[in-house]
Amino acid sequence: MDSQIRRDAEDKMDKAVQFLQQELSGLRTGKANPALVENVTVDYYGTPTRLRDIANISTPEPRQIVINPFDHSALGSIEKAIVSANIGITPMNDGRLIRVPIPELSEDRRKEMAKLAGRTTEEQRVAVRNIRRDANEQVKTQEKQGELTEDDRANALDQIQKITNAIISKMDDLLAAKEKEILEV
Repeated sequence: MDSQIRRDAEDKMDKAVQFLQQELSGLRTGKANPALVENVTVDYYGTPTRLRDIANISTPEPRQIVINPFDHSALGSIEKAIVSANIGITPMNDGRLIRVPIPELSEDRRKEMAKLAGRTTEEQRVAVRNIRRDANEQVKTQEKQGELTEDDRANALDQIQKITNAIISKMDDLLAAKEKEILEV
């Protein structure tokens, strides 16, 4: 029974890592990256839609993102959504596509982005610790109900802790890589 709790906890923790990867990929570095804008929500005919679902996004140059919408009447909505996303970039609409030049990050902005990456990572670490706490409580409840022996409980708690340590280590690695990418001039 405790192996199900362990699997559920591991699945939830993996989802936290995937969420963190997605969040970090959207943080701006000095280079053009489609992930910077692909999850921007555009009001497309009254429906909130992710930009990547209504346009091709490419990076023809290291400092430029080009957005080519499938429906050119959405250009204005896309432009507004990028500006209101407040990610520090200004789109240029030429009537056919949107070009987004990526300006060089200032030292202060780099440090700010690195702090934001750290905060985002810490939020996900807390989520993982909460998942661990819930799993531990489930294991202890099973022991109280007589479904687990004391040794089984100790083993299950140990396994859950090992999974937690591995996941948090993975998050720390993601953060370190993102900070390096952000602070690189």
